[in-house]
Amino acid sequence: MVYTFRHLGESTQMPWNECKPMDERLRFVARLLEGEKMAPLCREFGISRVTGYKIFERYKECGLDGLHDRSKAPYRQANKLPFQVERAILGVKKEFPSWGAPKIRDKLIREYPMIPPPAVSTVHAALDRNGLVKRRKRRRYKAGGTPLSAAHTPNGLWCADYKGEFLLGNRHYCYPLTVTDYRSRYLLACEGLESTKSKFAFSVFERTFRDFGLPAAIRTDNGTPFAAPWALFGLSRLAVWWLRLGIRLQRIKPGKPQQNGRHERMHLTLKNETTKPAAFNFLQQQERFEDFIRVYNQERPHQALGGAYPAEVYTPSARRYEPPQDPDYPFHDRTIRVTRCGRICLGSRKINLSVALAEQLVGIREVDDQVWQVSFLEYDLGYFDQDQDRVEPGPNPFAPDTVLTMCPE
Repeated sequence: MVYTFRHLGESTQMPWNECKPMDERLRFVARLLEGEKMAPLCREFGISRVTGYKIFERYKECGLDGLHDRSKAPYRQANKLPFQVERAILGVKKEFPSWGAPKIRDKLIREYPMIPPPAVSTVHAALDRNGLVKRRKRRRYKAGGTPLSAAHTPNGLWCADYKGEFLLGNRHYCYPLTVTDYRSRYLLACEGLESTKSKFAFSVFERTFRDFGLPAAIRTDNGTPFAAPWALFGLSRLAVWWLRLGIRLQRIKPGKPQQNGRHERMHLTLKNETTKPAAFNFLQQQERFEDFIRVYNQERPHQALGGAYPAEVYTPSARRYEPPQDPDYPFHDRTIRVTRCGRICLGSRKINLSVALAEQLVGIREVDDQVWQVSFLEYDLGYFDQDQDRVEPGPNPFAPDTVLTMCPE
């Protein structure tokens, strides 16, 4: 309990927590015992007479212990599970160790029909308090790459990556995001960004798609923002957007940059010609990137192209960029939009899916008794049942049978 007091002759109030409340109450009681009157003493300490009498009565009843702060916890919990019921729950669990909360609750209803049955969550909480709940570890997604295939025509495959960050003259880091066409080696984009956050990558790819159309596939590594290590199958918001645009995902195997060797070789040339030394700020550095794009595409002969310029081989894609339409799931039981926090809401249930799929439409169908499958586009992501409030991953729809160790030709 914290009170305030008012100094004599002053109109401002000072809180009692300038010193310990116990010390203030002790001073208050001591002055009462010395014979001072209750009313003027309460005015000096800035408390009501009701509070003053309460403090004094507690002192007379309990001595100095009555001046300590008292617990504000309720004397009883109205909805607390009776210990007899909890003991019965533990008895059933001891007899049938493999049973979970739903079955134990059903058993209690049959054996003790005269008592109000506890909720499944209450039974689970009782088991958890007594250390009888085994928590299953969720399988963590481990990046393993995807099937890699070569492209023999322009826009059959694009390659994207961040060249390693470097420090500008103004002490700010620059993260160049680059995109090339696999067949023609044409440098589609080279944009110096402030970080690898997805919001910057979205703008670069959208501008590139508007200028050159859509590729059939994009090959990247497993880093952000192309993939999300902790998400379902490593899907990121950027990858989900590509899937909705009809772009296939190709990811190299971790620790195997040679699987994106053509792109990495371009990065070496980019580093030597534009970053040694680096420019002072982003505008000056971007100007160097633009000059490099022009020379690389239109003036620099490429040995792998028989001495031709990449601009002589590349042609824009016939697939024009348009914002994707919402997917349709005619063979599913329900179509549900994922919430902003990555959940599927079914009545009062909230099933965790993935933040990468936030605000996307997914299809749900019952594949077994009280077991539902979740699909996004043509990909089956996983399953959930009536007990688990999260989607357990199914077989990885993007996993390779064998991942190539070298870039396929």
